[in-house]
Order: sequence, then structure tokens, then C-alpha cells
Amino acid sequence: MFRIVNREEMAGGTIILNEIEAPLIAKKAKPGQFVILKATETGERIPLTMADTDRQKGTITIIYMVVGKSTALFKTLKVGDGYQDVIGPLGKPTHIEKVGKVVCVGGGTGIAVLHPITRALKEIGNHVISIIGARTKDLLILEDRMKAVSTELHVCTDDGSYGHHGFVTEVLKDVLAKGDVRLAVAIGPVPMMKFVSKITKEFNVPTMVSLNPIMVDGTGMCGGCRVSVGGETKFACVDGPEFDGHQVDYDELMRRLQAYCEDEKKCYNDFCTMQQAS
Repeated sequence: MFRIVNREEMAGGTIILNEIEAPLIAKKAKPGQFVILKATETGERIPLTMADTDRQKGTITIIYMVVGKSTALFKTLKVGDGYQDVIGPLGKPTHIEKVGKVVCVGGGTGIAVLHPITRALKEIGNHVISIIGARTKDLLILEDRMKAVSTELHVCTDDGSYGHHGFVTEVLKDVLAKGDVRLAVAIGPVPMMKFVSKITKEFNVPTMVSLNPIMVDGTGMCGGCRVSVGGETKFACVDGPEFDGHQVDYDELMRRLQAYCEDEKKCYNDFCTMQQAS
């Protein structure tokens, strides 16, 4: 049992933070790596990239959006409850290097994944410009934490309720036009990463993205997380989750992510109905 020691609700309860006791994972984990969690013995295995780790406390932090039955089940867990299984750290850690000026772009819960990477890039001496966005102010997460680990921070909302009125890609263009950006990191919804990569390619800026395909075992055995990168098949769990953003076939990735949407929606609705009846 992996006990939850801290729990926060964000974005009106649609995004949940869990700090979980997992000392062995916290000791080894590096930015960019993920864990697979299972709430119960018969539960679904869910991969989530760690938003933070604390070696002294022996804890890891995950942040997830409630989108299906399993994450709805996760949401029912309170402080003192625990996950049946937490496996990790999995995947390759982020390559952290001092390159000069870096721009980190995050959207939605991708900001949680971006946070430890941004911190590591700043700590090694890079000038880090962060651009984070959400549909509305109420859905924006970790603004204070991103501000603390960035040289400068820009905030965007699609509806203009806070910060720049528009998409992160609009601010990104302005930042890139000023020159000297040596690396871009983009983590968020697949369409956002697609268009960030398209823009950075125009400016010849190397770009790293973190992919979130369907995943089952996390060891490269099931093949569920395969993605096409540079015309080759890669497995996000063992070859990634981070890849060259200019080489990813985003359209294929989006089609694969949509394959189980209807089933997931039905399971979520059935679970909510059962919860209301109990």
C-alpha cells in the first residue's frame, strides 16, 4: 500500500494532486520519468509523469485530471488511503544541459509534468522563459510554482480571463522572434505540442515533447504505447516518454488516443451512477 499523505483539489475539483509515500521511487526518480498506478487489486493501470519528488520525505507527487473511470476512482482516495500499486520510476529521464536560453511551454495538466524539468533546467544555469496556458483562469494550475523556477513567466488563457488572451503559441512566436532560444520543451495536449513544434521548426529551435499514448505494462512488452517518430516505431514507455518534437507523427497519435474514447466515457458514466446510488 502506498499511502497518500497530502491531497489537493484544483480547477474546481477536476484536477487532483496526490503526494504519495514511495521512498524507493523518490530516491531514484529524475525529471521526466513516470510511474504506473493502480488504485485497487482489479483496477486499471494508469501512467502518470511525476510532478515532483521529495527524497527527504520519501514521497512523490502526481497531478491528474479526472477524465475516466480510473481517475474518478483515484479522486475518491483521501489522505490516509493508499494506492494498491505504484511502479517506477519508468521511462528515460530528461536530458538536462546548460544551453543558454530555453523556452518551456505547458498546457493543462502538462504543466505538472513540465514543472520539475523547468526547475532542473533553471538550476543548471539556463535562462528559462516559461509559457503556460489553460482554457480559463479556473483551470490554470501551478502558476506560483512555475514562476519560482523560471527566469520569466508568461500566462495565457484561451478565453482571456487571465494573462494573455489567446494560445501559448502566440506568445511563443514573440519569444522566438527575439532570438537566441537554444531549446524548447513543450508538454500538454497533443494539438498544442503539434503546433508548438511546427512553430519552433520554422525558427530551427530543437524541441522536446513528452508524449502520453495509451499504455498498459510500461515495459515495452504490450506495444500499446507505440508512436511514430521520424518514420520509425518507438515505444513511449521505454524509448521515451520524451521525443524530438519535430519528428513525431501527431496525427497518428491523436487517432490512437481517440480509439477508446466512447468506451471510456461509458465506463465513467457507469461509475458516477454507481457512486451516486451508493
